[in-house]
Amino acid sequence: MSIIKQAKDLATKVTSGRSIPTGLIEIHSYFKNNGPIKFNQHRKNGLIIAVSTNFIYGSIVTSGKNTDELDKNIKDAILTSFEIPSAYAKEVGLHQTGEKEREYALA
Repeated sequence: MSIIKQAKDLATKVTSGRSIPTGLIEIHSYFKNNGPIKFNQHRKNGLIIAVSTNFIYGSIVTSGKNTDELDKNIKDAILTSFEIPSAYAKEVGLHQTGEKEREYALA
């Protein structure tokens, strides 16, 4: 995630005051009703590509140079799918739950 995107998201959070993005409500409802989002991954051209397998609104696709970067990018892609600025990542509580398979749920 770029520094520019992080700055924009933080600015959005600060200027919005106490308003809560509607995506926060939607993401909690999604995980409550549908469970974790699962990802298959494969390597291509030096990158690890992750593609969601059970996201009901379509596919989430992202990549990373290593597993740590991939984890950050998957979380950011899930937040983006719900139109949640990355500055709200802690409030969402998204984390990886699957050990062998990449699976993400809320804390």
